[in-house]
This record gives sequence, structure tokens and C-alpha cells, in this order.
Amino acid sequence: MSAADELDGPFEKRFVALGDSFTEGVGDIDPSSPNAVRGWADRVAAQLIAEDPRWGYANLAIRGKKLPQALDEQIDAAVAMEPTLVTLYAGGNDILRPVVNVDGLMARYRHAVRQLVDTGAQVVLFTGFDSAKAPVFNLTRGRTAIYNEHVRKIADDLGCTLVDFWHMKKFQDWRYWDVDRMHLGISGHTAMAKEVLAVLGAKDDIPAPEIEDLPPQNLVERTAGNVTWTREHVLPWMKRRLTGTSSGDDLSPKYPKLTSRIW
Repeated sequence: MSAADELDGPFEKRFVALGDSFTEGVGDIDPSSPNAVRGWADRVAAQLIAEDPRWGYANLAIRGKKLPQALDEQIDAAVAMEPTLVTLYAGGNDILRPVVNVDGLMARYRHAVRQLVDTGAQVVLFTGFDSAKAPVFNLTRGRTAIYNEHVRKIADDLGCTLVDFWHMKKFQDWRYWDVDRMHLGISGHTAMAKEVLAVLGAKDDIPAPEIEDLPPQNLVERTAGNVTWTREHVLPWMKRRLTGTSSGDDLSPKYPKLTSRIW
């Protein structure tokens, strides 16, 4: 049997990534990857596998998922894989809705996290990003702060590992973000992968992202850029919300089964 024909698994260590576009990797464009994106979770998995081939990896996250959808569609599948490491971030799409019951959502979140903890896996949770300097999205900063307090309390109560995105102020530099200003770009996902590896206490051979200086802009240029951003990204996003559609409606998980073969 050739190396290419060898069985992929079973695995002694199993990393399952759950959530929405943040974990799917939107913004980290890579045509060779499933769904044409890579992302911080894939980068973390590649590092873990390179260091220890006993790791397998699954990524069930899909862009556009609200928290109840992500939990309903992904938790049972994750539990069935008997994970040893799970990452979970969901809720950002709910926070951006016109009306949201954050406390109610987080009651469901707590129950789901407990299910993951009961598998014996190390469970990694994320706070939401501080949008203080983000046009439009800064209006939801208060909701995110409430969400984060729930996440911190749940992590503390259930013994989870926390990646505190809110306090990573370097990500308020737009050079870490995609042109849509909603998702991390390649440099941002690379930096986040390094942050997650650090929290895990894992070896990190990922080169630090190169951040290029942006050309200076005058007021007219900044205004024109904001108009273009609104037309090309904000308005289509708002239309999807109004029509009840999602950018992930026709997508499947990138890695629905545990594998060590990630692109």
C-alpha cells in the first residue's frame, strides 16, 4: 500500500473547530483550500499535526451561521467525534441583528459548552472583538461587551480555556482585516493562529505576518473609500439580513470528518 493510500486515522488526538465565518476562515483567501478559504483554525491544526501526527482535525464552521444554528448543527457532530480539543466561537451574527436577546442566547451557549466539556476535551472559547474603532459595527459594542461577560463567566465556571479577542488591541489596526472590514484578512488569521497556539501552550513555527504600511489618505480619499466599502460590502450584507439569506446557505463544512490531510 502506498503512502497516499494509507488510512487517514483513527487519531489519538482530535481537534474539532466550531462556529461561523471567523472559524471557517473567511477573509483568508486560499483557492486551494475547501470553500476557498484557509483561516486561523486550519493554521493551528497544521501546526499541531506537523508537531505530532497523532492529531486529526475537523472544521464544521460555516459562514453566516447564527448561534442557535451553529449549536444545533455542529455540537452533536462534534461530540460524536470524541474530541480532545474543541474551539467554539459563535454569536457575532446574532449581535449584529436589529433585535437580539443576548442573555437568552448565552443560556443556550452555556448548555452547549457543558456538552463539549463533558466529552473530556479541552474547550477553547473566544470573546468578541472590540469594535470601538469600526464604522457601523461600533454601534453593537455594548452588546458584545455583555456577550463577553457571559463567555468569561462560562469559561470560568466550566474550566474552559479563553482566547480574549476583546483585549487584543493590535487587531484594531485595519491592516489585519479583509477589505470587507468584517473578517480578518490573511495577516489577521495568521496572527490569530499564533495567539491561539500561545494560549494552548503549543509550539509555534508560524512566521509572523508581514504588515505593510498603508499609503496616507486625505479626507476626500477616505470618504471615497468609505462610500465604496458601504456600496460593495455593507449594503449586500444588509440585503442578506433583510431577505433572510446567508452567504453560507449553499456551503458545506470544510472538513466534516477528522483528517490529517489539510490543504
